[in-house]
Amino acid sequence: MSIEVLSRPGRRPFPPRVTDATAPFWESLAQGRFRTSGCEACGRLSFPPKAICPHCWSRRIAWRDLSGRGRLYACTVVHAAPAAFRHEAPYRVAIVDLDEGVRLATRLLGDGPAALDGPVRLVALRYEDGPLFAASPDMG
Repeated sequence: MSIEVLSRPGRRPFPPRVTDATAPFWESLAQGRFRTSGCEACGRLSFPPKAICPHCWSRRIAWRDLSGRGRLYACTVVHAAPAAFRHEAPYRVAIVDLDEGVRLATRLLGDGPAALDGPVRLVALRYEDGPLFAASPDMG
């Protein structure tokens, strides 16, 4: 499964800390795939990816592709932004419930209205120094 990749100028305003557990996620995201870790013992997913299942503590972890589709759980507009994001304010952030049961926080793209419980899709943002992801209202 793949998600849309949008090119962005410049460098990421606040690059993520990449670890051994998260490196495969960032590498896949750069290719337009949204993946996370899933436990082979209890079957549950976790995000961000983890080397140990946070639900049952198993080390039997495998990578799982996610559709990138979900629903908007919550949304707010940030006006007083931290220094790294000040040039982008105001901007929207959201809590998204993915169809596979993972809940995550991310940037919400666009200026139009965002309906709570409305459909959203994740997109990969390709910056000069690497990827990030965001959600966008899904208009169809």
